[in-house]
Amino acid sequence: MILGIKRFLSSLLLLVLILNSNTAKSQLLGSSKATTEVPAKTPEDSLGRRTPQGTVNGFIKAIGDQNYLRASQYLVLSKRSYRKTAERIRIVKTFQQLLDQGGNLSPSSIISNKETGRIDDDLATGVDLIGNITTNKSAINLYVENQSDDSQPALWLFSAETVEAIMDADIKGEKTFLDRVLPHYLIAKKLWNIPVGHWLVVVVMTVVSYLLSRLLIFVIVFLFQKISKRAASEKGEAIIEAFTLPVQMYLTVLLFVAFTQRMGISIVVRQRFSIIIITISIVAFLILLWRLTDFVSMFTRSRMNRRGRISAVSAILFLSRTTKVAIVFIGIIAILGIIGVDVTAGLAALGIGGIALALGAQKTIENFVGSVSLIADQPLRVGDYCRVDDIKGTVESIGMRSTMLRTAARTIVTIPNGQLSASKIENFAHRDRFIFNPIFNFRMETTPDQMRYLLVELRSLLYAHPSVLNSTPVVRFTGITNDALKVEITSYIEAPNFEISQEVQEDLLLRMMDIIEKSGTSLAHPTQTLYMARDTPPSSEKSAEVSETVKKWKENNELQLPKFDPKRVEELKNSIKYPDKGSFNPDENNAII
Repeated sequence: MILGIKRFLSSLLLLVLILNSNTAKSQLLGSSKATTEVPAKTPEDSLGRRTPQGTVNGFIKAIGDQNYLRASQYLVLSKRSYRKTAERIRIVKTFQQLLDQGGNLSPSSIISNKETGRIDDDLATGVDLIGNITTNKSAINLYVENQSDDSQPALWLFSAETVEAIMDADIKGEKTFLDRVLPHYLIAKKLWNIPVGHWLVVVVMTVVSYLLSRLLIFVIVFLFQKISKRAASEKGEAIIEAFTLPVQMYLTVLLFVAFTQRMGISIVVRQRFSIIIITISIVAFLILLWRLTDFVSMFTRSRMNRRGRISAVSAILFLSRTTKVAIVFIGIIAILGIIGVDVTAGLAALGIGGIALALGAQKTIENFVGSVSLIADQPLRVGDYCRVDDIKGTVESIGMRSTMLRTAARTIVTIPNGQLSASKIENFAHRDRFIFNPIFNFRMETTPDQMRYLLVELRSLLYAHPSVLNSTPVVRFTGITNDALKVEITSYIEAPNFEISQEVQEDLLLRMMDIIEKSGTSLAHPTQTLYMARDTPPSSEKSAEVSETVKKWKENNELQLPKFDPKRVEELKNSIKYPDKGSFNPDENNAII
């Protein structure tokens, strides 16, 4: 019996220990879970005072709703002023009256929307300048200041310095221009807590500002045309047309802002119109960029057409369209930012999409950059005969993607501009002269006097020919090979194109054949060629005649070797008639006709 009781008690004790262990384990797990919970987010301020923009917008909305007690919560007030409701209302009304009479707040979209405020200005950290008030006696800068430290959420309020300057301002008995001019019923009757008269004046001032700006633009253009003679030219008229509309829009905005501020229109109305004013300014600037793009494109294209650079026109059109797309894109982003749309995510997405597009269109971009390089450097033009790597042909067209060459076989070869810009281009059309470089191999039986005769007469021919460049030609006996005597000639032919140079070269070779035949020798035949013709022995008579001629040159000291006498060179210049007598000459036939 006692043994059974002991077993029961031991079992009960074991059960209690297990339950206690489970409880402790659950507590430990619970504490672990509690420590891993995400801390609560910073609570939002019910008045939206976490940023300078929220503070200004909340204050303007409160005074627009005539909730002056709520508006006072956007100001740094002393404990004494905060306890007195009447004092709080008086300060806010004074602030509103000063803003209506000569105050100016920055547009909402320009004020910082970050808890840190602006950090790119010269002010201390946690202080932002958001406007100013100009009175007859002083000027007041309007500051908002973060009242919390780093360990607490941001709380932006109009600074104590600003509130103190407002309280010290003396506005007793002062009324705005509209309060003095408008009938009482237009001031008493209100729309959205704003006097109806203020809304009417805004409409009237919009029309007046527009008409006055048009008048000013007309006067400025008229005076400019009278003073400057260039204003009447095509370029002057295009410039005036490009600037007229944007400048008129700017003048309208400036006049509207000046009129509404001087007349004392409610700051609530002006602050609501500030977004429209900035949007109009941005649109005016974009229109100016658009028109300047058209102006530059039009006159650049006309200049390229006059210079015959047709290939550059397509590039100019492409760049003009690309610039306009960029203008529209930048304008949309700027206007969305002014309205208050966060465009950061959109820009990031567009950046990623742009990278993907650039990678996918890598070859297209490469060809475009290549075409820009070709247009800028101009290594070739339409109509030029050139060689690109191992391809020879005449340039048919230079496009934005590729360039087409027409070969001698009348086929078209299309070369991508990216590849073309990286290739070696040899342009034959840019040659200022054509080299004439024949090499003659004379028979081994040629005598020394015959060689002297050949050297003198060949050089005399080059001096005398009118189409050979007026510089010292090179005619040299350069070597004796196993089967020939080698004479090398180097000179340059002056000709407007390749075809004419070929004609001159043909004439020179024919005349040189006459000189070789007259010398009594002949050109050597290659030894590896089996020459089956009956060999014609050298003419002994011509050889003797040439030897006699060289002998006379030596006796008279007239052998023009190794150099020519300058007097003899002057006598030889242009002494040859080219084309030769009996040749068809179209110029002479035209003269006869």
